[in-house]
Amino acid sequence: MRPIALVAPFFMDNTLRYVQALAELPNVRAAIISQDPAEKLPKALRQRIAAHYRVDNCLDGHSLARAAKAISGFIGPLEGLLGVLEQLQLPVAQARDLAGIPGMSLAVARNFRDKTQMKNVLRQAGLPCARHSRIESTDDLHRFVDAVGYPIIVKPIDGLGSRGTYRIRNAAELTAAAAALAPSVSNPTQAEEFVMGRENTFETVTIRGQHVWHSGTRYLPGPLEVLENPWIQYCVLLPRETDDPEFSSFLPVNTAALSALGMVTGLSHMEWFVRPDNTPVISEVGARPPGVNIMALNAISHEIDMVRAWVKLMVNEEFDPPTRKYASGCAFFRGQGHGSKVVAIHGLDQAQAEVGHLVVDRSLPTPGQPRQPGYEGEGWAIVRHESTEVVYDALRKLVSYVRIEVG
Repeated sequence: MRPIALVAPFFMDNTLRYVQALAELPNVRAAIISQDPAEKLPKALRQRIAAHYRVDNCLDGHSLARAAKAISGFIGPLEGLLGVLEQLQLPVAQARDLAGIPGMSLAVARNFRDKTQMKNVLRQAGLPCARHSRIESTDDLHRFVDAVGYPIIVKPIDGLGSRGTYRIRNAAELTAAAAALAPSVSNPTQAEEFVMGRENTFETVTIRGQHVWHSGTRYLPGPLEVLENPWIQYCVLLPRETDDPEFSSFLPVNTAALSALGMVTGLSHMEWFVRPDNTPVISEVGARPPGVNIMALNAISHEIDMVRAWVKLMVNEEFDPPTRKYASGCAFFRGQGHGSKVVAIHGLDQAQAEVGHLVVDRSLPTPGQPRQPGYEGEGWAIVRHESTEVVYDALRKLVSYVRIEVG
């Protein structure tokens, strides 16, 4: 039995799916490192866990290393230490290094987590990405604008998606952003030229450095545009077609980027643009499962349990490439109005009448629920059909009919 530990900060429903997948993997002794006590695990699942170690902060690599060493004393030397969330990638990698556990090292994890380092590695490899600079002062910010011109993007070095991202179009916005961010040596930020184009994703399974499988989605529209315009609703589309020329032509770029960054075994999530002249530009790459329900879309389109597939990949370095059978998409419903709580949901009857037969999963808010700050909004619905056009039309209708009122 191989001892494997998963870092699960809190036992949320989605996190428990990964815990259960690890616990049920054959020939594995599953251990959990968490901020939650073991008593919060469902009883049936708790009985399948060989060891549980509670820490105060799962984002502290030294705490994770101490926990991993203690668990190794209980169930034998750990052969793997896993973490799903983007924010966990650096502390988990640091803990691997400190505890001598196989897997992605801290040096490689930084290539995926530190936006400046990531872009430096990609540019040194001759791969297309936006001009960029690490910003450690207001003067750095002004020098970057002088070099590339407006508009520019400023975002956290270790940001997630488009959260904390600013589009700066003029001197006034530059002054405001500099005051808000207060860049310094101890609090650096990332500046990039603004890239216009269609925004897509590219999910890839790599085993021992070799490309094994990939998939890709389209953002409708891009997350930054959604964050800047609260009235815009956000969708993610996974086409049924696997031979789309746009994605096929990008595959060599994606493969070369993952190789340059140091990906050995794992599931990666790349965000990239297609400029108006049809040239690609890499935006960001994460060495972890994707968010915004892309795992669910792949599960639905390929009729596969992506969570179990990821756990099996990370533990056994095995993945059975599935066949895509459907197109799927997720419509995110963002609250409209001024206020902090959901007060009503409008348009459900019309949406149900026209596209309800295509909906395979949904999560709708309840009155009184707090308003959410991100582009995912307060609720969502996933649709599926054999035709990409039918799914696209269903997404369009959902975001046209359904309106979350906040007040």
